[in-house]
Amino acid sequence: MRLFDAMTVSASGMAAERVRMDLIANNLANINTTRTVEGGPYQRQVAVFAEVMNQARRGNAYGMGVRVVGISKDESPSPLIHDPGHPDADEDGYVAMPNVNVVNEMVDMITATRAYEANVTAMNAYKGMFLKALEIGRG
Repeated sequence: MRLFDAMTVSASGMAAERVRMDLIANNLANINTTRTVEGGPYQRQVAVFAEVMNQARRGNAYGMGVRVVGISKDESPSPLIHDPGHPDADEDGYVAMPNVNVVNEMVDMITATRAYEANVTAMNAYKGMFLKALEIGRG
């Protein structure tokens, strides 16, 4: 592993968690959206991550971080709410609501925030080690 590979790993993790946080904010912003351009209620979105591998000498692979390979829609069923006066209600008076659960989104937000913070802490540790190595080299 080269000197700055560790920082690359942390930076990729921070970028991936930022995308995840953006999707969580988008999900929460659309928690009451019952009509979208595609038709029907808003569907929760989640980030799909994949590992990034690098080939080291002698063919041994080692991790180089993570990347977002896509954004998928949660296909879980939309909850139905009885509201006959709603403009999107069906003939029985039921409205299909987005499949976004505030509690789940908040838990995801906390875990994304903690993962981001862990990557920042690791990057600061690498930076401290690099600075100490430079001090030794000057000595």
